[in-house]
Amino acid sequence: MNALTPSRLRLGVNIDHVATIRNARGGEHPDPARAAQIVAQAGGDGITVHLREDRRHIRDEDLMRVQAATGLPLNLEMAATDEMLEIALRHKPHAACIVPEKREERTTEGGLDAAGLHNQLAPIVSRLSDAGVRVSLFIAPDPRQIEAAMKLGAPVVEFHTGEYAHAEGEQVAVELKRIVDMAALAAKNGIEPHAGHGLTYENVQPIAAIPQLAELNIGHYLIGEAIFCGLEASVTRMRALMDEVR
Repeated sequence: MNALTPSRLRLGVNIDHVATIRNARGGEHPDPARAAQIVAQAGGDGITVHLREDRRHIRDEDLMRVQAATGLPLNLEMAATDEMLEIALRHKPHAACIVPEKREERTTEGGLDAAGLHNQLAPIVSRLSDAGVRVSLFIAPDPRQIEAAMKLGAPVVEFHTGEYAHAEGEQVAVELKRIVDMAALAAKNGIEPHAGHGLTYENVQPIAAIPQLAELNIGHYLIGEAIFCGLEASVTRMRALMDEVR
C-alpha cells in the first residue's frame, strides 16, 4: 500500500450549517469554532468550510477563529474568483478545494468543469500552490476532468458523490462503479482522490471501502443528525462506519 492508498480513511467535517443556524437569528450562537473543537474531540481529521460569495453561512471572520480553535487542518472550499483567491492567500489554509458556485443554488449542484475552465483555473492553482496551499478540484468522477486536473497540476481531486447518493435501484451500482474506476485512475496518475456530497450513514460504506480514497468530506448530514444526537455522537458514528470497511 503506497502513500496514495492510505489504510485509514480521513474524515473531514464541513461545519457550514452550524453557521447557517447561527445566521438565522444573528448573534454568535451556535459557534462554528466550538463545532470545530467538538469535531476534533470526536475523531474528525479535518475541518471544511465554504466561504460563499453571498456569505450565507461561513463569514470572513470565522476563518481565523476556526483555524485557531483546533490543530486540525482547514480545508477551504472556494469559488475560482479573485476575491476568494486573495482571502485564501491571506489565511493560508492547509487546503483549498475549488468548487463551482452559483448564487441561486441551495448547495453545490455538481462538479467543477476543470477541463472547460483551464485558463481561468491555471493561475489560481499556481498561486495557491506557490503559497503552500494544497489545491483540490471538486469534480465529477469523469476521466476528462481527471486529465484536466493533471494538466493543471492539482495534487488532489474530490469526487462529487451526489449522483451516487441520489441514485436508486440498479443505478446505484452504476454510479458507484464510476467512482471506483475514477479513484483508481486518479491514484494511478499521482493524484490523491477524495469524495463527498450527499453521504449518509446508510450509503457511506461502499464509498469508504474504495481503497484509493484518502478522505471523505461530509457536512450537511452530520449537522442534521447532530440536532437529534449531538455533534460528537454523529461524527463518532460516521467515523466508526468508515473504519468498519477500512
